[in-house]
Amino acid sequence: MRKILRYAGWTLGAVIAVLLLAGAALYGYTGRHFSRKWSVAGHALTIPTDSVAIARGRHIARAISRCSSCHGEDHGGQVFIDIPPVAFLYAANLTSGRGGVGAQLSDLDWERAIRHGVKPDGSPLLFMPSEEFTRLNDEDTAALIAFLKTLPPVDRDPMPNRVGPVGRALYAKGDVTLVPAELIDQTAAHPGVVAPGVTVEYGRYLIDVGGCRGCHGPGLSGGHVPGTPPDWKPAANITPAGIGQFTEADFFRALREGKRPGGAPIDPFMPFEYTRNLTDDELRALWLYLRTVPAKPFGGR
Repeated sequence: MRKILRYAGWTLGAVIAVLLLAGAALYGYTGRHFSRKWSVAGHALTIPTDSVAIARGRHIARAISRCSSCHGEDHGGQVFIDIPPVAFLYAANLTSGRGGVGAQLSDLDWERAIRHGVKPDGSPLLFMPSEEFTRLNDEDTAALIAFLKTLPPVDRDPMPNRVGPVGRALYAKGDVTLVPAELIDQTAAHPGVVAPGVTVEYGRYLIDVGGCRGCHGPGLSGGHVPGTPPDWKPAANITPAGIGQFTEADFFRALREGKRPGGAPIDPFMPFEYTRNLTDDELRALWLYLRTVPAKPFGGR
């Protein structure tokens, strides 16, 4: 019996030692990526000050790219992920109030944060969807910055971000994007202006900069949303294979009211509290574009 207990103790000790070594390796690997410094020149923009441009920036922030879904309705910062084994992530206070970054950022700093995913010192912004926002054209980026610079000050101190072992493992596997700067061609030219209108081209632009592919997949066929717990509802297939039976009125109802054609509610993970703010022409442009994408089976990504 004594030998058996001694063997069990050695085995348990060996397992613990392996786990500790694996954990140290995981934290070392991810820590190097989280602390890497990026040399990003950025792209100088002329930031407008007129009311039309600021209104456009507000619409981008609150309807198209949905900055407020993470940073809060007042853009004063908030917790947007709190899953202990995965991560605790706090979106920055974007205003000029206490704890905010608004008074500290130059126009170029704003541009690098939004479209390149880096802080002024070159360190990466965690989970900032810059791999999507890098597709924002100059005009819309400048309008967005113009709006952000007009935010009323909010006094709210930030909380430190923490990435747990599960989040680090998912990142190491490539299942979740924690450092968007790694996915961006930092020297590529940004897209030209796509004229707003009821066109397929503008619908594609709205999909690209609105983060739709982040949940519904590159091909918009739905499936498990990367980084979410396995029991979360998957994103829907929004290719013609998934919503081919929708009418335009059904599509409007889904994005405005959060309801399916038969009236059943759509899971609130779908941000229809923001998509309901899209204009009629924007919804029609989205509808036109989604009818042109290749039909794919559910989860085909």
